[in-house]
Amino acid sequence: MRNFVSILSLIATFMAVASANRNHMLALSTQPELKLSSSAPDGNLNYQPTIGILSHPGDGANGRLSNATNVSYIAASYVKFVESAGARVVPLIYNEPPEILVQKLNLVNGVLFTGGSSKKGAYFEVLKGIFQNVLEKNVAGDHFPLLAICLGFELLTMIISKDNNILERFNASNQASKLQFVENASFEGTLFQRFPPELLKKLSEDSLTMNHHRWGISPETFQANADLCNFFKMLTTSADKDSRIYVSTVQAKSYPVTAVQWHPEKNAFEWGLSKIPHTEDAVRVTQHVANYFISEARKSSNRPDAQTVLDNLIYNYSPSYSGKAGRGYDEVYIFTQHSGSSPL
Repeated sequence: MRNFVSILSLIATFMAVASANRNHMLALSTQPELKLSSSAPDGNLNYQPTIGILSHPGDGANGRLSNATNVSYIAASYVKFVESAGARVVPLIYNEPPEILVQKLNLVNGVLFTGGSSKKGAYFEVLKGIFQNVLEKNVAGDHFPLLAICLGFELLTMIISKDNNILERFNASNQASKLQFVENASFEGTLFQRFPPELLKKLSEDSLTMNHHRWGISPETFQANADLCNFFKMLTTSADKDSRIYVSTVQAKSYPVTAVQWHPEKNAFEWGLSKIPHTEDAVRVTQHVANYFISEARKSSNRPDAQTVLDNLIYNYSPSYSGKAGRGYDEVYIFTQHSGSSPL
């Protein structure tokens, strides 16, 4: 008899659970259907942007890869930096014929000036000409961004100030640093605009930016030059190993031109210097800067011929492993002017 009662109890429990489930399903069926929303692509944006990166004299490996006098290189970390945010790269080989460089500039949606050491001669003049071309494209109505890193920052400072001797000595080689944000500086329209507040706070408290330079400009010298103040607004400063303060981030007031004395690409893509920060927050900094730059490039109205772009992408070249020596860049793309660098 007890077994019979137990069976009846189990049946009753099962029926109650089934009824509850049935009522729950009926309640769900009477609710309005939930629709997943997705934003349609903006027809005004270019979702296949291309960035021109200017090559630098030398092989990037102190002659270990090439001693040719006409050789130049682009560190692969800059290419990976651009690719990580959804763009491709066309190499702008600095000692190519000027007409080739002009044609290549018409294939891209923005330009990146890299770090390095060359501050005079043909490289300086070519970079100066490309900078002028960037400004002209923007004046003509194309939103054409420029990101200048380390040496690029320094050369823009020299060009805009009209003073090739304006730079000052700093002790900031192989140094991870904090960013000190300029009081009351507006981040709207700058590379910091979409940084999460907590990451901005960490940038000022933790050493999340990599520096590797001996030259820079102090805030006092920057502010004393009317041309620099008219063109750029100062966003951040940093301190070198001797606690001397230099300008570390600037943004053009009227153009999509950003210059940083630090190296956003190294945190995620370089390993040869001992002080490069590789924490998760440091890598987030790399990604946010890359995302900002490429989001600006997507606003470019330039739509070049697709096949011509393919013929000139950096994928037509192979990088060389240069990091085995345990210093400098991990990978570099090597170019020689006589090699027919471009099919244009």
